[in-house]
Amino acid sequence: MRQTTNSILMIRPVAFRMNEQTAVNNYYQKVIEGLLPATVNAKAQQEFDVFVEKLRAVGVDVIVVDDTLNPDTPDSIFPNNWVSFHENGDVALYPMFAVNRREERREEILDTLEEKGFKIENIVDYTSAEEDGFFLEGTGSLLLDRVNEKAYCALSSRADEELFIEFCEDFDYAPVVFEAFHTVDGERKLIYHTNVMMCLGETFAVICTDSIDDKKERKMVLDNLKKDNKEVITITEAQVNNFAGNMLEVRGADDKRYIVMSSAAHQSLTPKQIEQLEKHAAILSSSLDTIEACGGGSARCMMAEIFLPKN
Repeated sequence: MRQTTNSILMIRPVAFRMNEQTAVNNYYQKVIEGLLPATVNAKAQQEFDVFVEKLRAVGVDVIVVDDTLNPDTPDSIFPNNWVSFHENGDVALYPMFAVNRREERREEILDTLEEKGFKIENIVDYTSAEEDGFFLEGTGSLLLDRVNEKAYCALSSRADEELFIEFCEDFDYAPVVFEAFHTVDGERKLIYHTNVMMCLGETFAVICTDSIDDKKERKMVLDNLKKDNKEVITITEAQVNNFAGNMLEVRGADDKRYIVMSSAAHQSLTPKQIEQLEKHAAILSSSLDTIEACGGGSARCMMAEIFLPKN
């Protein structure tokens, strides 16, 4: 099993904006005053294109699929929430909290991957859980340690425990379950996605331990990471607010490893944290200010890793 891949699926937005349906529990979203929707989308497209260019420049195989205007999918730029691709040829489809995000699941995207030579053997579909009001938003909710066969999940209204356990049984992962919080207007509220406060690399983990309020849970999570010989790099809640938890390790040309993040995340890191990360891989960052503000997601959310076998 590999922890990192060279192939990434990204969706280029056509009508990106702040999604009012996700703002109810994604407290990282902000309204950018005075910007017309068309301007917001144009800025997001520009950030997207520069980001893709930087990834391709270091040899990452980025498959870009254009979103469509119809249906209206303002968050399509974050495909990692509706799909995950696995080494055995399995594709998992996930139940989404926001009704307008469910339309992001497009069969032709899977067809495109097959045309590019990827082999899809089997589709594991969890989406019927939406009818009962249960959700599990892909690798936003699940952090997969593919090598050590563990899955980390911070429970929230977008990450149901029973569904998570079902996923772990289907894909042979040992579940590591906890709750993660952040302070919103003086109140501790659940963080909507695990990948906002945590990132798993091949030989390291970035995590905001302060967000795991329960001491036993915090110890359990850290014990799991240390047992698997991950160097644990802790970040603060302020750094989480700058999307420093939303990183992803990928492979470029000659198998060189890169830790991908936004410029805001990169700038929020201390020299010591940067030094710790650079022991493991080179840092690649790109400005995603508009996408982060309106979408409440960052670099990691924009990349759906493809681990499928090739023909």
